[in-house]
Amino acid sequence: MLQELSHMDRITQLQDEIQRVSLNPIYISQTNNGQLLTIMSSTIAYLTARSTFLQVSEEIPITKTRNPDKYDPPELFEDNTKELVRDLIVKAKQIEYLIQSLPVPEPEEQQANRLQVLEQEMQDANEEYIQAVDRAKNLHRQISEYLRTMLDNADGPSSLNVAI
Repeated sequence: MLQELSHMDRITQLQDEIQRVSLNPIYISQTNNGQLLTIMSSTIAYLTARSTFLQVSEEIPITKTRNPDKYDPPELFEDNTKELVRDLIVKAKQIEYLIQSLPVPEPEEQQANRLQVLEQEMQDANEEYIQAVDRAKNLHRQISEYLRTMLDNADGPSSLNVAI
């Protein structure tokens, strides 16, 4: 049971590593709160928001330009891009480590046997519960009868003939 809880903890940790959203998703490396999806989306947001339009082919002209204050200089843009890629790689390696630390799934036959054992244990516990409830009902009935007898024989203690 404890081992299963440990595995569930790892699965929860893995889910958190993949899904959690940080408070400041645009600058992940500054807050160090970002998880994989946040880092990915922040990287894409940064690359689209802070880059300038570059001509990649002589056949396709640039038809739009951005204000210089809307994009980062090439050196800063390159440094930030490298940092975002580094963050993404670190987080991917952390997730890979968590995945590798998960247990190997047990074979179906073993799972089926374990489920049969658990089902038998559940049936045994249910039978014990039913017996306990029946015993409690029986005791309640006996006590009710004794009390009724005592109340009916309110003439005095000498008229009580109850065996407990």
